[in-house]
Amino acid sequence: MGTIGLAVIGAGYWGPNLVRNAQATPGLRLRYLCDLDADRAKRVLGEYSTVAVSDSLDEVLADPSVDAVAIATPAATHLPVAMAALEAGKHVLVEKPLAATYAEGRQLVEAADKRGLTLMLDHTYCYTPAVAYLRDLLRGGGIGSVQYLDSVRINLGLVQPDVDVLWDLAPHDLSIFLSILPEGVQPLAVAAHGSDPIGAGRACVAHLTIELTGGAMAHVHVNWLSPTKVRTMIIGGSQRTVVWDDLNPAQRIGIYDRGVDRTEAADIGAEKRAQTMISYRTGDMVAPALPEKEALRAVMAEFHSSITESRPPLTDGRSGLQVLSILEAASASLAQGGAFLPVLGAELSNGQVREGVNA
Repeated sequence: MGTIGLAVIGAGYWGPNLVRNAQATPGLRLRYLCDLDADRAKRVLGEYSTVAVSDSLDEVLADPSVDAVAIATPAATHLPVAMAALEAGKHVLVEKPLAATYAEGRQLVEAADKRGLTLMLDHTYCYTPAVAYLRDLLRGGGIGSVQYLDSVRINLGLVQPDVDVLWDLAPHDLSIFLSILPEGVQPLAVAAHGSDPIGAGRACVAHLTIELTGGAMAHVHVNWLSPTKVRTMIIGGSQRTVVWDDLNPAQRIGIYDRGVDRTEAADIGAEKRAQTMISYRTGDMVAPALPEKEALRAVMAEFHSSITESRPPLTDGRSGLQVLSILEAASASLAQGGAFLPVLGAELSNGQVREGVNA
């Protein structure tokens, strides 16, 4: 299969971005733009486009020239739309989140596995040069063992009518964490705290804390009400610390050889044990040069490659399921006043989704 016939489902906020990048990706041929509002779809494509417009999902899925679909519809519709596509034998790329609930997401993962089809999440940040660099750095041991991750994603943003700020913004940070953490480091438990100072009926400011394998901790601050936009992540390691500022194109990543060292009591003489065993390390900072690339173009290229090479994509259905498991635990924690709650497992075990401790 060289050229993949693609249909984009949904012509709202994100659909036009999928259309533009699909048309610019070698190996993909955009066949349809499907939306309940056909006129809106026509406006997205322009007057002279040869791409077909349809307001019928059934019509699109029945066309044998369509090998795959990219779904950009509300999260509540992801299960029926994606399931219909999988049952029609189509590969699926779906906008985050994978589904409205963990249980629904699991249905999609199992349906794709059963049919041998690609199910991929549009976790766009995972395809940026910065995250690719962080993934190689952390998994290659470039900062030593991971001690903590601290992410801030705040802005004066659109208060969503159907989800709180955790479900709206935190999936970006969670997908990044899962993409860059070394093998064997997994989320174990989650605690969430939030507030609704404007009376929106849902949390508009939230803090998420995640316990990780080995005692490390990750923290996410998301906020719709900040007058300034901040997109930063700090990753502390036993050897180096990384600071990622996504809004600073001149220096997105800085790697600092600065931190705190601790000497074990057995390694120092008895006369010094009464003194502090903590020392501060001050070294150089390195700012790697990173290319500027559109991440969504890389998403489309990975979707095409995973289909033609019959391999799981970088952000496969299970990665989306892991994000849902953390979000559901966070929502439960929020409702219980911020208690730590275990995270459902979404690991691969003999080709099947394996339940977690509180399944």
